[in-house]
Amino acid sequence: MSDTCFSRQFVNLANPRIGAKVTFATDDFFADKARLIDPADAVFIPGKYDDNGKWMDGWESRRKRGTGYDHAIIRLGGPGYVKGVDIDTSHFTGNFPPAASIDGCTADSDIPDPTVEWTELVPATNLNGNSHHVIAVENDQAWTHLRLNIYPDGGVARLRVYGVMDKNWATVGADDVLDLLAMENGGRAIIANDEHFGVLSNITLPGKGLNMGDGWETRRRREPGNDWAILALGHVGTVEDILVDTAFFKGNFPSHISIQGALVEGGTDTSLPVQSQFWPELLDKQPLSADSEHHLKPLAGVGPISHIRVNIYPDGGISRLRLFGKIHR
Repeated sequence: MSDTCFSRQFVNLANPRIGAKVTFATDDFFADKARLIDPADAVFIPGKYDDNGKWMDGWESRRKRGTGYDHAIIRLGGPGYVKGVDIDTSHFTGNFPPAASIDGCTADSDIPDPTVEWTELVPATNLNGNSHHVIAVENDQAWTHLRLNIYPDGGVARLRVYGVMDKNWATVGADDVLDLLAMENGGRAIIANDEHFGVLSNITLPGKGLNMGDGWETRRRREPGNDWAILALGHVGTVEDILVDTAFFKGNFPSHISIQGALVEGGTDTSLPVQSQFWPELLDKQPLSADSEHHLKPLAGVGPISHIRVNIYPDGGISRLRLFGKIHR
């Protein structure tokens, strides 16, 4: 499975936007450990140096002159089931680790106690320089922390951890209202017919958009029809309020939006585009305006849903989509 397939099907559990952080590294002399999970792609800046040497966009330890190996610990944005990882050595050519492995554990503190039990999720794997290493993970436990081991030292540009959030829904009351589509609540993007300028999963991120590139935006449509996308709620629920935010989209916002919803009880993600054409309307076609928050009411009588289809007319970009409601048990 490619990195694109993982990133479209699952949430990046190591995204600092949902609270993930690198809490420890045995050594980050050449490049700060925090850069390991930067959401942006790694860059290379010729001629840029700092006090310790060549500036590199990632985590890089010094050359080890003894036994052992380096490692970094990442606290995920929340407990989650890991389905795959991407160990990215972009721009590291003569200074990448020859091999790496990944372990997982469950702990309450940022840095797990030394006595905590770690479980191997990715066995020692050979790495290449300036490359993506996309590896599937076969494990059915939820983890709060990962440990990236590099043998024996060197630099890794990025670590992406693709999976599913394990939200404790038992703590959510029947009358509690929350964003059922939020990434931190397990909402996930499934597919969009076009993601030319901005990926679909951005609209489930927490907080306001950072800029126009921090939303979902399609190319300019030059043919009849409209653009669309399908997303899954974190939990089956009943939607009571809808927020559509077109922040930063001023000359390229959609003229209208509609949303369909359904309680999906069969099929696969691949079959959803066909099924979704016949889902009932959750929100009838509504006009949008530039750089604005639109507070909209869903249609009555739809009932509990698990998935939505977002239709934008004819094309354009939205920054965030919130579906506020109550879970259905």
